[in-house]
Amino acid sequence: MLLPGSRLIGTPIMGLQTGTQLAVTKSPVIDPSNLKIIAYEVDGPLLAERPSFIRIADVRELGDVGMIIDSNDEFIGLDDVIAIKKIHDLGFLLIGLNVIDETKRKLGKVDGYSVDTDSFIVQQLKVKRGIIKSMSDTELLIHRSQIVEINDQTIIVRTAAKKLLPITKSNQMTYLNPFRSNTPQINKDL
Repeated sequence: MLLPGSRLIGTPIMGLQTGTQLAVTKSPVIDPSNLKIIAYEVDGPLLAERPSFIRIADVRELGDVGMIIDSNDEFIGLDDVIAIKKIHDLGFLLIGLNVIDETKRKLGKVDGYSVDTDSFIVQQLKVKRGIIKSMSDTELLIHRSQIVEINDQTIIVRTAAKKLLPITKSNQMTYLNPFRSNTPQINKDL
């Protein structure tokens, strides 16, 4: 199921052992190489370390009550998992990145995104247009398959406009419709 990424911020994290709320999600840790959420930074009074994180791999279920994990032991510190530390230290923030197409034309800024809750991969980007462009269309939805490159400042997407080939005699095809002949047909059976 696709959910807006903003709906997963402030999500309660419930402990299976105690049945109580242990923390809430604060911000996602997104891997810029594949736009996968690998963890969430969490906040709550029961946390032993600051900052603390919950790995997506440790979430048993995402339901109406929130993210369900086994226990408080699932929370990790920044230095506990090297992969999370590396990505966290990049400081990658998806919201606010400029979006341009392959021809370097600015399309807008990332204003939101949709997440597949089965894989926690960002599937769509919601791009807010600039002031002038917003008069005709307020936002764009860009699917992850349209993304060409992601760097620190921009996301580059495929150009929407297709180049038209000039029509020449070599690529013009003529079709002859036998029922629309210019000369009348003579019936030989008469």
